[in-house]
Formats: sequence, C-alpha cells, structure tokens
Amino acid sequence: MPRSNLSERAQYLLKVLVNRYIREGQPIGSRTLSRDTNLDLSPATIRNVMADLEEMGLICSPHTSAGRIPTVRGYRLFVDNLLQVQPLTSEEEQHLRCQFAQELDNKRLLEQTSNLLSEVTHFAGLVMRPQHDSKALRHVEFLSLSEKRVLVVLVFNEQNVENRIIETTRHYSPTELQSAANYLNESFVGKDIKTVRDQLLSELRKTRQDMDKMMQTVIEMAEKAFAAEHTEGHDFVMAGQTNLMAVAELSDIEKLRDLFVVFNKKSDILHLLDTALKAQSMQIFIGEESGHDVLCNCSIITSPYMVKGIVIGVLGIIGPTRMPYERVIPIVDLAAKLLGSALNPH
Repeated sequence: MPRSNLSERAQYLLKVLVNRYIREGQPIGSRTLSRDTNLDLSPATIRNVMADLEEMGLICSPHTSAGRIPTVRGYRLFVDNLLQVQPLTSEEEQHLRCQFAQELDNKRLLEQTSNLLSEVTHFAGLVMRPQHDSKALRHVEFLSLSEKRVLVVLVFNEQNVENRIIETTRHYSPTELQSAANYLNESFVGKDIKTVRDQLLSELRKTRQDMDKMMQTVIEMAEKAFAAEHTEGHDFVMAGQTNLMAVAELSDIEKLRDLFVVFNKKSDILHLLDTALKAQSMQIFIGEESGHDVLCNCSIITSPYMVKGIVIGVLGIIGPTRMPYERVIPIVDLAAKLLGSALNPH
C-alpha cells in the first residue's frame, strides 16, 4: 500500500503502535496510544484512526482484545516507509569488526558469522555457503570410466582441483572427450562459471540438429559438469535456533516443532535464500511473504556478500515478525560487508 494513501496522523499513529508492539508484545489500545503520542488527540479520535487502519488491513484485533497489533501489511508499510534505521554504536561496530579480524579458514568463518549474527540479535543466524560462480576456470579434463560414466577434472583459480563423476546419455570415445575438453579449455579458461553457463545456454538456444557432433558432446559434458558445480555448496550454516523458543509468538510447541522441521529439511529456507541471492540486495520477508505457512510468524532479513565484486552468497537472521528492525537491519548489512571482505583474497 502506498504511504500516500495514509494521512500524516494515521502514519504517525501506525508507527507508534508498531514500535510499541515490537517493544512490549501486547495489543495496543487507543488510551495507551493517546498517552504515548505527542499529538493532542482524544482516545475517541485515535479509535477512529485505528478503525481506518484496521479497515485498510494494516492492524487487527487478536481474539477479543480491545487492543490492536500490526498485520503483515502493516509491518510492510512500516518497514518500507516509516522505519528509522538506527546506526550501530561505535562499540557494536567495533565488536563485529574484531570478530572478522581473526585468520580463519572459510568453513570456520561461515560458522563464526552465523554464531555472531545469532549472538548480537538473539535470533537465529544463517549464512549461505558460497556459490562457486566466482571461481575462474583454469583447466578441464574428461576421462571415460565406463560405458556411460565420465570423470570430470576441474581446475579452478590457482590450485583448486575438484573431481566429478557424471552420467552421460551415451558412450563417448576418448577422442570425443578430448575434443570437448580442448574446446572448453580454449574458449573459457579464465572465465567464471556463471559466464561459462550463460554462454553455453546461448548455444543451447540453437536446435541441437544444427550442431555438429563435437558441439553436442561439448554441450552435454558441460551441462553435466557445471550443473554439479552449481549445486555444490548449495547449503547454509545456521546457529541460535533455540533463541526462537524464548519468543512468545513462536513458543507454542506445535509451531516450534514445525519450525525446526523446516530448519532441518533446509529446502524451504534454501528457496528463500535463492530468492534473496537473485535479488542481489537486502531483502526482508515478513510473515506470509516468505510463501511458507510455517514461517508466517517469522521475518527473515538477508543481505548478499561479495567476492571480487560478485555476489556469491547471502547471510541473515530469522526472528519473529515482532523484531526491532531498526537495529537488526544494520547488523545484517555490516556483517555481510565484513564477511565479503574476509573472504576476498588479499
């Protein structure tokens, strides 16, 4: 809903209501709002404004309570238009920077980052393992193992060697495999995996009948080899899930069980992280916006991290919709910048 649809008075009251509800977790009544605002308004006037906000779907009354709480639409308008993000204090920023000053291998660095996000927000922290699109291809080899199985040897960057075993649609002779490897080495050495995939996809737009036999071999080998490359590391590190047990809105045993099933299954969370990765900017999913019923009482805030100017993953937090967005957003933003810097080769 555009902010312009609301009067300044309605915007102000919505902002006060959301902020107070985030702090206290209790439905907010008109008398509470009249005491909490600097506006010279009677409780009756405030009730009228709240009725308008409710009619617009921005607030609602839980059960039979006289008070109101924000809806997902209300939170969205608040976050997009009314939120005043609070910069981190120098102490908070220094604490985060110190954690990233240590020399750690990448695996430990991701684990530490998720722990740190959890520690400073008191919610669940998560870090997507880096996608490998940023790796520069240096050399590829194809070796026949059996009738329809091929060993792929991929060399990236300096000395990073990875092996894949792929299933092919037919048997390929050593000569065919060597020709395909020669073509890829001549055409794509020094290019990142995303570039390789994109260029090969453009080749696929031609009909396969128009390709000669060698190019058909190249396409199948590359499709299989780089599809495996793309999915490797498609995972995330998570910490602090038990923090959510202390959140009143999530503490129902059924809700918690469903939430932890989603965390363990991972696919729904990975789908959200993929969406955030494609956006390549900070994303905030509020309640049902995630597309998953089990997360309807949660908000997920993510931010991308980069290596050599290329987005290779996202990190973020999962908490209740009733979270202090103005504090969490800068934490997630700075953590993403610091993780990217720590992963960048010096």
